[in-house]
Amino acid sequence: AYLSVIEAIKHAAWHLKRKPIIHWLNAEEYERNSAKLKDLSLYDGLIVPGGFGKRGVEGKLKAIRYVRENKIPFLGLCYGLQMAVVEFARNVCRLRGAHTTEIKPDTPHPVIHILPEQAENLKENKFGGSMRLGSYACVFTPGTKAAAAYGEKDTRERHRHRYEVNNAYKEVLEKAGLVISGLNPERNLVEIVELKDHPFFVASQFHPELQSRPLVPHP
Repeated sequence: AYLSVIEAIKHAAWHLKRKPIIHWLNAEEYERNSAKLKDLSLYDGLIVPGGFGKRGVEGKLKAIRYVRENKIPFLGLCYGLQMAVVEFARNVCRLRGAHTTEIKPDTPHPVIHILPEQAENLKENKFGGSMRLGSYACVFTPGTKAAAAYGEKDTRERHRHRYEVNNAYKEVLEKAGLVISGLNPERNLVEIVELKDHPFFVASQFHPELQSRPLVPHP
C-alpha cells in the first residue's frame, strides 16, 4: 500500500547521493508505552503516510508531538497532514478534544472534517464519489519551505482523500504558528502546512509519486 512512498524516499535519497534506511514503526506501541517515544530521537526524520481509520491514531499524535517539540524532521502525507493539524490544534492551540470527524464525529473542535457537499451522501452510507481524487492545483505561499522545495509558484499533485482541514479553524491555527504554505485556488482548501521554528516540519494533503520529466522529446 505504501510502495509509492517507499519509491519516492529511495529516489529522493539517491538524488542526494544518500542511502535510505527505512524503519517501520508501530504507532500502537506509543499508545501502550509513551516512554518509547524517546526512541524517535534515533532517527533522522519521521514520515506519517496516508491511511484510514482509528487504529494507532493516538500513537501517531504522540509521535508527531514528540518530533515537533524535539525538532526532528517530519513529513506528513495526507492522513499525516490531518494528524499534524489535530496535534497542533490540541497541544498548541489548546483546543481540547480537537479531532477529525472521521474518528470522532462529535468532536467539539472538528479541525478536520468532511466537505459539506459530501456529508449527505456519507450519512446514507453512499461512499462512492465522496473522495477528492486525481490531480488538483496547489498555489504556494512565497517564502515557505514548500515554495523553496518546488522552486515554482504552483504545482499539480495527486490526491486521494475524503477529509479536509476545516477552514473555520484556519485563523486560530495560523495565529498559533501553523503556516499554510499551499492552497487549492478553486476551493480555497489547505494543501500544505508547515512550521517556521522547526528544521523541517511539512505536511501535504497529496501523495508522493514519481514524475517523468524528459529533457528532450521522445524521438
